[in-house]
Amino acid sequence: MRTFAKRMFDQLWARKTQLALAVRIASAGVAAYTIALALNLMLPLWAVLTSLIVTQMSVGRSLKASRDYMLGTIGGAVYGGAIAVLIPHSGEGSLLALLVLAIVPLAFIAALNPSLNSATVTAVIVLLLPTMHHSNPLDSAIDRVLEVTVGALTGLLISFLVLPSRAVSQIRVNASNLLELLSAAFAELLAGLTRGLDNDALHRIQDGIGTAVTNLHATGLEAERERSMHLSSGPDTGPLLRTIQRLRHDVVMIGRACVVPLPADIQARLARPLADVSKAIVTYMVAVATALRAGSGPADMAPVDAALHAYSEEVAAVRTDGLIRGLPVDAAERFYALGFSLDQMRQNLNDLKRCHGNWCTNADASEKIVADTPEKSAA
Repeated sequence: MRTFAKRMFDQLWARKTQLALAVRIASAGVAAYTIALALNLMLPLWAVLTSLIVTQMSVGRSLKASRDYMLGTIGGAVYGGAIAVLIPHSGEGSLLALLVLAIVPLAFIAALNPSLNSATVTAVIVLLLPTMHHSNPLDSAIDRVLEVTVGALTGLLISFLVLPSRAVSQIRVNASNLLELLSAAFAELLAGLTRGLDNDALHRIQDGIGTAVTNLHATGLEAERERSMHLSSGPDTGPLLRTIQRLRHDVVMIGRACVVPLPADIQARLARPLADVSKAIVTYMVAVATALRAGSGPADMAPVDAALHAYSEEVAAVRTDGLIRGLPVDAAERFYALGFSLDQMRQNLNDLKRCHGNWCTNADASEKIVADTPEKSAA
């Protein structure tokens, strides 16, 4: 029983970020409902739903969700209330026509700017709710804005106060996971030089990397939003994200060079140097990922430089011995493309080393929370 409890605790602790989000969402919903009842809002439901929507994984994401939802709600309430007051309507037919007039332009705007998709819903509520509660559209619009405001402010405040999560700390985790994915793909791709890789194998190897890159860049935008609002401090996220993006491009280029295996005689000469390169780069990338996640010191780049230097010397010897001359043009192009990609990867790994050193130097600062953050954000 003790072992089972420990296993469950370890699994929950490994997902502490998601667990903290669940606690924040529950706190936001309860707080919004309590405040809505205290203020005698007509529909506390909308305050609760808004608080759930704006309470996100990080403070930066909560800020964006709150801003977008409030803008969409105010715009929809103003538009829906205006057409309801200015255009006389009675009966189901005229209400249907008014509904079309409300939905079409707002849905078009939401299609152009998805962050404003709450405007359409708000306008429909403002139009239809008075027919259910026998109130007027102006009161409906005001109530809707008040309910959403309570929910948005409550969710935002909970994001600051209850187990707050900064996007900077999430970048560490997301970047580490992506580096581990890239290192695993790199090892498999280099191994393909002895057996070749088809398109299905290439897609399988790089499966998930594109999604991880997209998530990392989204988190980077949230971190920069926090920095601009003085909610956190620390290193600039741009250099790290760009370096990892370039490493991803290196892996893609190496994959294209490994579609067809090297000729047997060249394989015999380069098998050991390539295996050493693969081991050194994978070890280094995994070490950086582990250190970045833990906020510890930089990893040793020397084995990577030594392995790539040995590979370059063996490539030069292969060329001197004339083994490249008899290759078909496409095979020779892949051979040289591999060397170029590995050289580019060396440069990008050096950039990764500098970025990692910067993040280690600023490890404490990146997690810093400014004491007057809620007041500044409210202002």
